[in-house]
Amino acid sequence: MSKDNWKAQTKLIHHGTRRSQYGEVSEALFLTQGFVYETAEDAEARFVNQGDDEFIYARYGNPTTRMFEDRMAEIEGYEDAFATASGMAAVSGALLSLLKAGDHLVSSRALFGSCNYIVAEVLPKFGVETTMIDGRDLNAWKEAIRPDTKAVFLESISNPTLEVIDLKAVVEMAHAVGALVIVDNAMCTPIFSYAKECGVDLSVYSTTKHVDGQGRCLGGIICGSKELIRGPIEMYIKHTGGAISPFNAWVQLKSLETLDLRVRQQARTAMALCEALDGHPALASVRYPSYKSHPQHELALSQSEAAGTVITIDLKDGKDAAFKFLNALEVFRISNNFADAKSIATHPCTTTHKNVPVEKRPEVGLTDGLVRLSMGLEDPADIIADIKQALDQL
Repeated sequence: MSKDNWKAQTKLIHHGTRRSQYGEVSEALFLTQGFVYETAEDAEARFVNQGDDEFIYARYGNPTTRMFEDRMAEIEGYEDAFATASGMAAVSGALLSLLKAGDHLVSSRALFGSCNYIVAEVLPKFGVETTMIDGRDLNAWKEAIRPDTKAVFLESISNPTLEVIDLKAVVEMAHAVGALVIVDNAMCTPIFSYAKECGVDLSVYSTTKHVDGQGRCLGGIICGSKELIRGPIEMYIKHTGGAISPFNAWVQLKSLETLDLRVRQQARTAMALCEALDGHPALASVRYPSYKSHPQHELALSQSEAAGTVITIDLKDGKDAAFKFLNALEVFRISNNFADAKSIATHPCTTTHKNVPVEKRPEVGLTDGLVRLSMGLEDPADIIADIKQALDQL
């Protein structure tokens, strides 16, 4: 049986394992900043021509980190990957390593707050021209992408408004002018990812989210071709210091063993909660791309079997109702994270997206009554009961 024919769950457990001379079963954690050489000539040779299993410094690479990178690249379907200190280190590293003053970037405007900051403020400060559009509108992409466009950036499922973009169509338009396509795939999850299938050049994750999935440590990763990853991206990140720590890489490498089980269960819970809340009188909407009421339901299902582990609800009576609802929750924790083993509720307008100007919030679907609900691994019946009892208190 060829390893190339292994299913995803098998690859999540075994792919890329590097065993030491001791033959350990569990992947080893190498906590070291640097590496030693037998001779000065060996050190010189390592710096001149570093092999795949040769390491210089933990900021450049590490055996534990390399196992994590290899496994993530394999399940995503890409040639290579570079692990970073956080999801935003991955997003900023991907963009800043490939763009320079005078370049043009087109981006969807429905972005996580920190992603919006990079696109709308940091890149223009360094001379990159950015055009932000309604990513759902293919005509807007067609008009914005120019012959000199160098890259496009978008979230495959937007955070927190859960907008879905026709990824194949955007990739086709971008590649027609030679532009790279960079996708933040965090909400989609590695299990339900369709980035490589659609032709995306770089798939970026906050591995803090589903990969760790248990609220322990930060991480990020950029997956793509070996040419891009071991070229400009590695060069930028290793010299600017955004590489992941070996310990965090080890934690998240071990988390991959249960990723498929966790994410599929959370997605099933998300769908069950949507069905239980449909038509509730306190809600203006219940949104989950895989659920029938989502305006882009058919597009979402044409791209993936499920749309992640997060739903949103919009309470009719705005912020006051949202706060009363949040404070009445018993199983859900109030936090600004998502994709944890614990169910988490977030009010974006006062936390993760508080810096989005009030007048611009309607453009990206942000309302005062919007609450993001991240499904945990508690019993689905308890999750549903908790949401219902909190809504009943309104």
